Amino acid sequence: MDTLSYKTISANKNTVSKEWIVVDAKDVVLGRLASEIAKIIRGKHKPNFTPHVDCGDNVIVINAEKVKMTGKKMTDKIYMRHTGYPGGQRFQTPREILAKYPERLIEKAVRGMLPKGPLGRRLFTNLYVYAAAEHPHAGAQPKEVKFNL
Repeated sequence: MDTLSYKTISANKNTVSKEWIVVDAKDVVLGRLASEIAKIIRGKHKPNFTPHVDCGDNVIVINAEKVKMTGKKMTDKIYMRHTGYPGGQRFQTPREILAKYPERLIEKAVRGMLPKGPLGRRLFTNLYVYAAAEHPHAGAQPKEVKFNL
């Protein structure tokens, strides 16, 4: 039965092929965009996906300042953080975050959809978010990807 042996191929960091992908966030709903980006960063769109390996692609997000949110989330949703000091809770709405640091809104959404722990922290380094339409990664020859959202 040597001819019918099927072996499961498990990817590792030496056999993984990583590509560069550009995503335009202009007029796209934040959560839907973030879930698609998280799938690409994780590598779930590849046939050799391995859960414990960084086998996803590098994603460049442009026009982060033009991302949309449905309903009244832009004013009613609240992001909480803590300074580390007693009484150090700070609250911000997406509108305030978008005005000051437009990249952080997409980064927060994608980070929440990645696995928690060392692998998730490693995967998050494959995300590059820029507020404007220009990015410094032209040398990597990234492919433009459109999502049907």
